[in-house]
Amino acid sequence: MSNVPEIFGCMVFNDAVMRQRLPKDVYRSLTYTIQTGKTIDVSIANVVANAMKDWAVEKGATHYTHWFQPLTSVTAEKHDSFISPIGGDKVVMEFSGKELIKGESDASSFPSGGLRETCNARGYTAWDPSSYAFIKDKTLYIPTVFCSYTGDALDTKTPLLRSMDAISDQALRLLSLFGDNTATRVSTSVGAEQEYFLINKEYYDKRDDLLYTGRTLFGTPAPKSQQLEDHYYGPLKTKISSFMHELDEELWKLGITSKTKHNEVAPSQHELAPIYVTTNVAVDQNLIVMEMIKKVAERHGLVALLHEKPYAGINGSGKHNNWSLGTDTGKNLLSAGKNPASNTQFLLFLAAIIKAVDDYQDLLRLSVATAGNDHRLGADEAPPAIVSVFLGDELEELVEAIVGETDYTDKVRRTMDLGVPSVPTFRYDSTDRNRTSPFAFTGNKFEFRMVGSSQNISLANIMINTAVAKVFRDFADTLTGAPDVEAAARKLIKETFKAHKRIIFNGNGYSSKWPEEAERRGLLNLKTSVDAFSRLTEQKNIELFTSFGVMSEIELRAREEIMFENYSNVIDIEAKTMVDITNKKIIPAIEEYIGALSRTAKDKQSVFGANAPVGLERRVIGDLSRLSEDAFNTAERLRDAATHAASLKDFREEAFSYKEKVIPLMNSLRKTVDAAETLVPESTWPLPSYGEMTLKQ
Repeated sequence: MSNVPEIFGCMVFNDAVMRQRLPKDVYRSLTYTIQTGKTIDVSIANVVANAMKDWAVEKGATHYTHWFQPLTSVTAEKHDSFISPIGGDKVVMEFSGKELIKGESDASSFPSGGLRETCNARGYTAWDPSSYAFIKDKTLYIPTVFCSYTGDALDTKTPLLRSMDAISDQALRLLSLFGDNTATRVSTSVGAEQEYFLINKEYYDKRDDLLYTGRTLFGTPAPKSQQLEDHYYGPLKTKISSFMHELDEELWKLGITSKTKHNEVAPSQHELAPIYVTTNVAVDQNLIVMEMIKKVAERHGLVALLHEKPYAGINGSGKHNNWSLGTDTGKNLLSAGKNPASNTQFLLFLAAIIKAVDDYQDLLRLSVATAGNDHRLGADEAPPAIVSVFLGDELEELVEAIVGETDYTDKVRRTMDLGVPSVPTFRYDSTDRNRTSPFAFTGNKFEFRMVGSSQNISLANIMINTAVAKVFRDFADTLTGAPDVEAAARKLIKETFKAHKRIIFNGNGYSSKWPEEAERRGLLNLKTSVDAFSRLTEQKNIELFTSFGVMSEIELRAREEIMFENYSNVIDIEAKTMVDITNKKIIPAIEEYIGALSRTAKDKQSVFGANAPVGLERRVIGDLSRLSEDAFNTAERLRDAATHAASLKDFREEAFSYKEKVIPLMNSLRKTVDAAETLVPESTWPLPSYGEMTLKQ
């Protein structure tokens, strides 16, 4: 067993390492940048780079890489060695400030949404000092941003950092109105819970659909799945426990506070939860978490599935984005305190967030819109596609009292007594939890539960930060100059709650009545990704992002195009994979079994003559023959529909064609093939079953 405090962060160029290895003035300058988000003093770059290199080489590193987040939903890296020739056959290990600050990458081969033509290749990576460098695979990883030669952001981190600055600036304005001038930075913090599935590699290798798409395109439910609810929080299997133990250690070495691990609801599904850190660091760390889950799984003969819905008919995977807001002086701005009714500052921040979610509900929905997440949102395991805010009974009652100008008494925390003398009593929380709510207040933070398990959480936090910054700015503009800020704030709080209480919903988001109620309230119900994508470039949203410099109009339009194109590419790959598996594996297996049944029938007839009992064979042969024919014909139609969709020049028309023409045929083909699976013996069927994949580990 490792000494956890000793190994924690041992592969990170963190504050303790910087304090030890950097001159005091350089250390102070760098930490000032990290803590405040202010511009780094480039004159210190050479000193920092040399210290980084020496530390990394001592740890066994031979290379460095500018690690960035292009618009692909995964990370990118190009490795360069530290070696530099000094004449003859000699080399030294060198790393300059110039190499630390700026790198160059081919920008034309990453998604750009038209920002870059293929012939215009140059792109730049630039060091993000606010996120610690770390060592992995004998390489020094330097977190960076990524932009084109023309300065357009080609990544997810650049807009995220801009949004963090925006919300900090506007929150500080509000705080100053309440007489708090001690804070110099307001930071958003995030704890990203990560759900995932594990499957034995031997089964994964036999499933082309998992290999190419990350999810099963065919498969019938196993007799036993999650009906008994015995997997949730259940004892860890030995193999899984060993995997999780190694995963924890690998993450701890990288300074990631892997805190909680457990079995999730679906068989073979699990979850990992870290402790909160500053948002851009949380994004970096979650990307590392996803990568390390996959790498460590391989060492244990497993494959990690991060797709939102790898198996039909059982719960999919999400990523709960726990979002909070605090000052550099240690104050949580979403903490209601003992008397929330009299805490005007808290109520003002709460009202602003509620208004932001209501005004920009389309952006929150858009931030989680992917082809994979479409399978999950709205099912009975995830929030619906309708954005709403859960406050809990206590705060909702307070909101109603403020709007209706009625008396409200702060609640006295009740004590739980279970009637068992040996069990200690404890205090209730102020509210229950609502797992069906997309955006739920859970005490001193909001939990955005719509994010998909495979997604980079940057986009969700960009949307939340920027929308909230906009309302903070509006509130600060309104209150600035008010003779009585407290009274003006109370008036603003009441007006805001009254105008936006439609977005507050404490009920069951899974209820069939909720979509009707949401429509009555005027809330959006963007059921699929393609319904949401175009919202990004609506005028109000362009004005939002450009007003803060988070994204320019050209950057927004580029991202809209990339979203549509990525959706189309995902569905196209899935459609082609279904056709390929159907023609090369499914139909041959069906025909093989039909042949076996035919031979059995002939053998029976040779023994029993005309009265041979071959009704079973005839019936199954007939059913399978019809299914085989239907599978072949549907696969042909699916191929044609996908070819037609891919031929469309307009990226919006292409995506809608995949949604409206291709996906229905995919669903039809799956229904046919799954029906055949129930008739063909396991020994003949070419794909491992759901039972094998989810229960055998």
